[in-house]
Amino acid sequence: MSSELRFRVVETAFKKKAVEVPTPKERPSEYFGKYVFNKAKMFKYLPDKVYQQLIDAAENGTPLNRNIADAVAAGMQKWAVEMGATHYTHWFHPLTEGTAEKHDAFLEHDGKGGMIEEFSGKLLIQQEPDASSFPSGGIRNTFEARGYSAWDPSSPAFIVDDTLFIPTIFIAYTGESLDYKAPLLKALRAVNKAALDVVHYFNPEVKKITTNLGWEQEYFLVDEGLYAARPDLLLTGRTLMGHESSKNQQLEDHYFGAIPTRVTAFMTDLEIESLKLGIPVKTRHNEVAPNQFELAPVFEECNLANDHNLLVMSLMRKIARQHGFRVLLHEKPFKGVNGSGKHNNWSLSTDTGIILMGPGKTAEDNLRFVTFIVNTLMAVYRHNGLLKASISSATNAHRLGANEAPPAIISSFLGKQLTQVLDHLADSTNDLAGLSGKQGMKLDIPQIPELLIDNTDRNRTSPFAFTGNRFEFRAIGSEANCASAMIALNAALGEQLIIFKKDVDALIEKGEPKISAILEIIRSYIKECRAIHFDGNGYSDEWKEEASKRGLDCETSVPLIFDNYLKESTVKMFESTGVMTRLELVARNEVKWETYTKKIQIEARVLGDLAMNHIIPVATRYQSQLIDNVYKMKDLYPAEKSSLLSSKNLEIIEEIGSRTIFIKEKVDEMIEARKVANVIESEREKAIAYHDNIVPMLEEIRYHIDKLELLVDDQLWTLPKYRELLFIR
Repeated sequence: MSSELRFRVVETAFKKKAVEVPTPKERPSEYFGKYVFNKAKMFKYLPDKVYQQLIDAAENGTPLNRNIADAVAAGMQKWAVEMGATHYTHWFHPLTEGTAEKHDAFLEHDGKGGMIEEFSGKLLIQQEPDASSFPSGGIRNTFEARGYSAWDPSSPAFIVDDTLFIPTIFIAYTGESLDYKAPLLKALRAVNKAALDVVHYFNPEVKKITTNLGWEQEYFLVDEGLYAARPDLLLTGRTLMGHESSKNQQLEDHYFGAIPTRVTAFMTDLEIESLKLGIPVKTRHNEVAPNQFELAPVFEECNLANDHNLLVMSLMRKIARQHGFRVLLHEKPFKGVNGSGKHNNWSLSTDTGIILMGPGKTAEDNLRFVTFIVNTLMAVYRHNGLLKASISSATNAHRLGANEAPPAIISSFLGKQLTQVLDHLADSTNDLAGLSGKQGMKLDIPQIPELLIDNTDRNRTSPFAFTGNRFEFRAIGSEANCASAMIALNAALGEQLIIFKKDVDALIEKGEPKISAILEIIRSYIKECRAIHFDGNGYSDEWKEEASKRGLDCETSVPLIFDNYLKESTVKMFESTGVMTRLELVARNEVKWETYTKKIQIEARVLGDLAMNHIIPVATRYQSQLIDNVYKMKDLYPAEKSSLLSSKNLEIIEEIGSRTIFIKEKVDEMIEARKVANVIESEREKAIAYHDNIVPMLEEIRYHIDKLELLVDDQLWTLPKYRELLFIR
C-alpha cells in the first residue's frame, strides 16, 4: 500500500458517519429464541410421545430411540421450512478451534422425474462428512476419509439465514472423538455422576447435577479499511509490528466509558441476532483498552453455553462487517495494551435449585458448600498443569501475565472470608465446637454467615478465583473454544469427587459417623491443597519463586506445557472418568503441537515479507532523502553551518542504516532457522524449535521496526499506525 492510499484509507475510516441505532419493534422477550427449535416449537411440531422422549433424552441423558427420529426430523423440517430454510447442516466443532458445516438441500427425487422436500430421521441422526482434511493427530490417515457427525439432542437446532443447523459431535470411523463436543459431553456426564454421589450425603432427593457456564467474551473492533491495510492483522489476527500510541489506556478513560455510536449500533444488531438464536446476552461495555469491548450472557448449561459462545463469535465476524468493522478475537492484537480473554464463570447446581458452590443458611448446607469448594481446590491442585495446558496456545501466550491478564501459573483466589473459614476448619481439633449438625453432632465448623454473592474481593491476577457462588476461570483466551478448559476442569473434578467418596466411605465402614468422616477428609484435603491457594499478587517475582517451591507448574513454553496432557496422572484421570482414551490424548497433542508450529510459521513469513517489502524500502527511501538533503546543504551553506545543520540528519541516516541491516540479517537468519525446524519429524520437537528459536527473532525484528516507525517520515510510512487503528471515530 502506498503512503497516499494509507492516508485515504485512514481519512475514510475517520470520516464515517455515525450510524443511527435501530430500535427493535419488538421487546427482546418477544423474539427470544425465534430461530431455535426449542421446547415450545417441539411441543407444537412433534407428537406428544415423541416430544416427551426427546425432552427426556435432552435433559436426563436417556438413550434416544432411533425409531422416533423420523418423527423428530419431520417436525423439525416442517418448522424450518415455514421459517424459510431450504438447507440443513450438521454443525460440529473440529480440533481447529472453530466450527464446521456442510449444507445440503431438503431435496430428494420423487421417483417421477421431479424433486420433493424431504428430511429423514437417518439424515438427522448422523452424516458422514469427509474427515481427512480435519486435524486428527494421526488417528486417521489422509486416505481414510470417513468420519461421522452424530446429533446432540441436548443442544437445540437453530436457523441461520436459510439453513437449519443441527449441533452434532464428530468422531472417526473407528470411534475416537475428533472434536470438542464429544469429550465435553462425557466430562459433564462424569461430573454429574460423581457429584450426585457426594451430594446424596446431604440431599438424597437430588437426581441431577448440572454444570453451569457463563462466559464473558472480550474483543477488539477496528475499521475495516484500516484492517485491510495491515497484512499482519489480515493474516495473523495481530499486529506483528507497531509502536505504542502516545495515548492508549494509561488514563483509564475507556473502561466503562460511553460506547461510541457506531459500536452501539453494531452491539444492538449483534444482541438482536443473538437473542433470536436463543443466546441470553445481557451485558455490554467498553473494556480497558481503546477499541476493546465485552459481551456477556446470563449463565446456561455448559454444553449449550459453549455452543452459544461459538455461535456468537461467528455472528460477531458477520455483523461487524455490516457496520464497517472487523472484529479481532486474537488474545493480543496490540502490544502494550490489554489483551482479550474469555472469563469462564463455572458452577454446579442441582435439579432442586441448590447452587453447590454457594453457601447456605444451615450448618449442613455450609458443610456441603465447603465440601464442593475443597474438592474443587483439590482437583485444581492435582491437575494444575493440565488446566494450564487446556488454556495454552500460541496466541494466548502473548496475553498471560500481561496487562491484568492472569499469569501462566494456576492458583486459586478465595478471598479473606472463605480463607479464614477453611484455615479454621483445617487447623481446629475440637470436635465439639461450632454449629449443630443434622445428626445431632457438634460440627467443628466456624460460624459461616449467610454470604452474599459478592462476598469476596476481586483479584485480577488470579487465574481461578472464587467469586461468591462460582469460580471464575480467567485464563481462557478470547478466541479459544471454552470446551478445552471445561473438559479438563469437569473431568478433574469428577475424578476428585470419586476419590473423596471412597475416602469418606472407608471411614464410615470403620464406624465413623458420616458427618465426622466428611469433616476428617475435608480437613486433610485443605492441608494437602494449600499450595494452590494464593490471594496475593500473581505478577510478582516473589510469587513465581514461591509457586515453584510449592510444586506448581511454572513452565512458560507452550509446547512443553502441552506435555501435561500425556502425564500418567492425566491419562489415568481421563480414562477413569471415561472422557478420553490415551490414543485420543496423544492425537490431540499432535494437533496442538502442529497448530502451534503453523501459527508461528505464518507469523514469521508475514513479518519477513513486511520487513523486506514494506519496512526496509520505506526506511531506505527516507534515508536517501536525508542523504540528498545533506548534500544540498553543503552546496547551500558555508562548511561550518552546513556541518551543524547536517549533524542530526547524519545521526538519523546512520541509525536507519544500522537498524535496516539488523532487520535484513535477522530475517535471513529466521528463514534459515525455519528451514532447520521444518525438517524435524517430531511435531513436539518442531514446536519446541519454533518456540525457542523463531519466537525470539520475531520480537527482535519487531523492536527495530518499531524504532524505525518513530524515525521515518510519517507520510512515507505505508502501514496504519496504532494511533489510527486504536481509536474509533
